Amino acid sequence: MVHQPPAGARDLLPLEVTQKRWIADHLQQVFHRWGYHRIITSTLEWLDTLMAGGAIERSTVIQLQEYEEGTLGLRPELTASIARAMVTRIAGSTSEATFSLPQRLYYNANVFRRPTVGHHGRQLEFYQSGVELLGAGGMLADAEIILLLADCLNQLGLQQWHLVLGEAGLTRSLLSPFPQPMQDKVRSAIAHLDRVGLETLTLSAELRERALFLFDLRGHPADVLQKIASWDLAPSEQKIVNNLKSLVELINDSSATPLPLLLDLSLVQTFDYYTGIVLEVVSNTDNNQRVLGQGGRYDQLLGLYHPQGETYPGIGFCLNIEDLHYTLLSHSQLPYQTPASDWLVVPETPQAEAAAFNYSQKLRDSEHLVRVEMDLGGCSPTQIREYARCRRITYIAWIKADGTPAIETVT
Repeated sequence: MVHQPPAGARDLLPLEVTQKRWIADHLQQVFHRWGYHRIITSTLEWLDTLMAGGAIERSTVIQLQEYEEGTLGLRPELTASIARAMVTRIAGSTSEATFSLPQRLYYNANVFRRPTVGHHGRQLEFYQSGVELLGAGGMLADAEIILLLADCLNQLGLQQWHLVLGEAGLTRSLLSPFPQPMQDKVRSAIAHLDRVGLETLTLSAELRERALFLFDLRGHPADVLQKIASWDLAPSEQKIVNNLKSLVELINDSSATPLPLLLDLSLVQTFDYYTGIVLEVVSNTDNNQRVLGQGGRYDQLLGLYHPQGETYPGIGFCLNIEDLHYTLLSHSQLPYQTPASDWLVVPETPQAEAAAFNYSQKLRDSEHLVRVEMDLGGCSPTQIREYARCRRITYIAWIKADGTPAIETVT
């Protein structure tokens, strides 16, 4: 019998681990520089917690065992888990200083999603790095998240990408005149750039004009904002548009070089908890565009987990490590080998074995990271030297019977 991982699961070998760790480490350095601190939440969550207020669809959750308290599931994303963790701690805290707001949090973690019907074998486990800025609303917080995201991509050395910015509240408002059963069809046709499908929907002339107007609300921010300014907007919609204009101006004024920003007021994210700006990062490195990350503002989500329903504003993004890895494979900065060891310690005789272990540990106890391998016997000196060259080892320490080392530089 040939043993394989479950359909949709995969193993990562050392080189791939090294490369993905390189990506996560560079992102973590950026998070640290912006004042964010790591949070770790449980991989397991109660299904009712994940689905609170319709935040996450049941069909996306890989469900586990049922208990009297409820059904356990694997988290399909991190935002709901972090919201639950922070709000329950804040609600149970007697000291405001313990959880002063805003909270700047980041994570490196795996998430699990059940494939849709008919897609058996699709990937089940994903790795993400991301941030959540909790307790901060308004334009400055929105700008921080966007500029932090741009900094992450620049530090990875990505060249060809653009940021798609939408506004969930405005999109819902502009879709509200459509009959409820028709809203999803209109939204789907717009999201998939299906103009023909949109034109064939059974709509009145007025609603068809609105649908086509929404379809064209994507492009350079100045062009989109000018186009929507000509539309008859409700006061609440006009306020959102004005805020978007100010946000775009602030981002451009705060960047050394203009961000590759597109405004798409038909953009709708997978999860329904977004209330304000939503965003996607898209790679342009090949003919098939790849979504590298997504996020947005969720000002009602935290209230779903608070005992008294008290809510706090929140905004964040996640970056998909697998998609970043695929995109960066053609870039020279990704490691192309696993880290080499510095030393190979070789006991020349059985009497030297204990001394070899002691010498290896002495090297490892250095204040600097030193990778030390111990030769486990059975090879000739020629084979040992060949192994050291193949492994890119710098030094061989030959340990004699009396415990003294003879150092050889591998050439």
